Amino acid sequence: MNTAIWILIAVVTVWGLAAQRVPGLVWATALAAAIALWDAFFHPPTPLWLAAWAFFLVIFLPLAIPPFRRALISGPLLRVFKKIMPAMSDTERVALEAGTVWWEAELFGGDPDWDQLFNLPQPALTDEEQAFLDGPVEELCAMLDDWKITHEHRDLPPKVWRFMKDKGFFGMIIPKQYGGLEFSAQAHSAVVVKVSSRSITAGVTVMVPNSLGPAELLLHYGTDQQKKHYLPGLASGKEVPCFSLTGPEAGSDAGSMPDRGVVCRGTFKGKKNVLGIRLNWEKRYITLGPVATVLGLAFHLFDPDHLLGEEADLGITLALIPTKTPGVKIGTRHNPLNIVFQNGPNWGENVFIPLDWVIGGREGVGQGWRMLMQSLAAGRSISLPALSSGAGKVASRATGAYARIRRQFKLPIGKFEAVEEGLGRIAGFTYMMDAARTLTARAVDLGEKPSVASAIVKYQLTEHMRRVVDDAMDIQGGSGICLGPRNFMGRVYQAVPISITVEGANLLTRALIIYGQGAVRCHPYVLQELHAVSEPDIRRAVKDFDNAIFGHIRYTISSVARAFWLGLTSAHLARPPVRGPARRYVQKLTRLSCAFALISDMAMLTLGGSLKRKEKISGRFADALSYLYLASAVIKRFEDDERPETDVPLMRFACQYCLHESEKSLVVILKNFPHPFLAWLLGGLVFPAGRRNHVPDDSLGHDCAQILLEPSTARDRLTRGIYMPKTTREALGRLEDALPKVIAAEPLERKLTKLVDEQPLLHGQFEEQVKAALEQNILSNGEAKLLRAAHAARRDVIAVDDFPAEGF
Repeated sequence: MNTAIWILIAVVTVWGLAAQRVPGLVWATALAAAIALWDAFFHPPTPLWLAAWAFFLVIFLPLAIPPFRRALISGPLLRVFKKIMPAMSDTERVALEAGTVWWEAELFGGDPDWDQLFNLPQPALTDEEQAFLDGPVEELCAMLDDWKITHEHRDLPPKVWRFMKDKGFFGMIIPKQYGGLEFSAQAHSAVVVKVSSRSITAGVTVMVPNSLGPAELLLHYGTDQQKKHYLPGLASGKEVPCFSLTGPEAGSDAGSMPDRGVVCRGTFKGKKNVLGIRLNWEKRYITLGPVATVLGLAFHLFDPDHLLGEEADLGITLALIPTKTPGVKIGTRHNPLNIVFQNGPNWGENVFIPLDWVIGGREGVGQGWRMLMQSLAAGRSISLPALSSGAGKVASRATGAYARIRRQFKLPIGKFEAVEEGLGRIAGFTYMMDAARTLTARAVDLGEKPSVASAIVKYQLTEHMRRVVDDAMDIQGGSGICLGPRNFMGRVYQAVPISITVEGANLLTRALIIYGQGAVRCHPYVLQELHAVSEPDIRRAVKDFDNAIFGHIRYTISSVARAFWLGLTSAHLARPPVRGPARRYVQKLTRLSCAFALISDMAMLTLGGSLKRKEKISGRFADALSYLYLASAVIKRFEDDERPETDVPLMRFACQYCLHESEKSLVVILKNFPHPFLAWLLGGLVFPAGRRNHVPDDSLGHDCAQILLEPSTARDRLTRGIYMPKTTREALGRLEDALPKVIAAEPLERKLTKLVDEQPLLHGQFEEQVKAALEQNILSNGEAKLLRAAHAARRDVIAVDDFPAEGF
């Protein structure tokens, strides 16, 4: 019995030391104490006692003392790494180091500090920002007629363009000193949500100047002279910007960009021998390109005559070029699925520009890739997540009302389980999307440029927008596929592939960016190891490498210990800093975060550089991490809202869905792991009792769907921020008007149903039914009036546009 107790104490001690990632000297002290206690209580044979101390003094103690360890292990190991590891190109280095890492790094590391998340202040707008939303944004939305924009004008009307410029919509991110609004990322996101809920065309037009474009690049990298010259014009709308990056031969692979610039001397505005660049390019898919006055251009710059220095290949460079510059061809348009925002190709043939048109001037030469990668992190965090969230809110508000108003088999279609299932997903996914949108925008406001988190929300929110819109279209049925002023989802449906494609196609964002960049940036030690290997100072390299590699070993041992314990106990003993309904989900997220960390670490260790070519595995790692991030955002949203009871179903649905998807991704990774024995071993460690997270059950989906089917504070919270029309001339306005009337009339309609059952000839004759009910005192005059109003409102909602054959 005593032996069993000592063994238990030893196991607990080892587990505790491993879980806490203690340094080597603590391990050495613990082992020395263990040998001493073993000798004192068990009196082992002298040979065993000597062998134990020999192991401690000759092997274990040197490992615990950094100078010995560096000389005996880290130094030789570093020399091996330097030989076998391929050199990292400047392009790869810039891409990997772009932006910052934030909460996603906590989740990646396997031991998230939940206090860091829950101590973040709630999202809030300033009085000025709220006034802008309540004033100019409302005015703009009221001016927009999406059917006329997309079907008749094929553009925003001139008065809308003028209004957007005059009110500063193109200068939301520009500081006030240059005439801009200097809004927070949260306000920028809120504006895009509201405008895009009214018109995707207008939403995209607002997004682009405030996202990846000349203003963003100038703010961070422009010279003082460039800022003073361009920013006031961009803020006022006098200058309309576009940014030309994508071309026929270089989409996501900007490193292979064929657009060329050559440093040379030429004549500019009559002045000879000007040091500048001669450019030739071909770009496409450039939003605002056809109407732009200033063109941001990315190109590969060469200096064959060494006019700037010894280097002939100067790398990717960015410049600002007025579109009236000789040789620039611009103005033709693409047709992006009839959403008709201004988008088109442009070309340049032998365009000569002075060197000071390079963003950042001479210091900016060759820095374009770095500029793009840093700026893209912030842009991805705001625009497309806001558009996706806006689409989800519109689907929730409008489709939920439609499902209550539309009747089949004498019941609202929302009461059918098949429809209810789709409504539950719409509600749960919208709650999740909006939570992730606000959390990520808050990171930007805190000064982060969250490169991995921005890729997560761009990919996941646009994908879930697709699922929400698909469900909404299924529920809407035939009226959803007939375009016209009454259709509230058709244009959104057409816009889905656009959001999936732009700012990095989702297939590549998932497979290459989220985990490809995250594995280096979010891992606690991998980037340190890479830096150490490339460090030219050998003494510093050995020290840095030693700290990184042995820190990594302690991290891996800790992950093994914690993953098994959390899996065995299902994290019930974890102590998150929240109470109430979300507490259990935080525990489960802690468990899956640790499982992710261990499996990811083993994949990187065993697959090495080949992991980036195994895009199916890296894509599943991206999914696992993404769903951990989304669930965290959901819980943060729920806590920020002070745990409203009516929102509990939405929170539970979103968390259960995310936990199930994250766990499923890890299981599928193990099923396809190249090393079956290691996969089996990891599966036993992280899932010792099997899978624990399942899809939301039907009752939970029912509760979420019910939120959409009638007016409530939960429905208002879920859909807050979209534009609500004031009249019944608009599709959403008709739905809002009809919903309470239809709900109020439902008990009266049951009376009519009973009457029709008794008098079948009244079937389908609404007015005759009402008259008969009045004559038989089944209805009062007031009730008949209410029924007629509800019937008229329902008929108005379910009507579908039709058009004359001529000119169709």
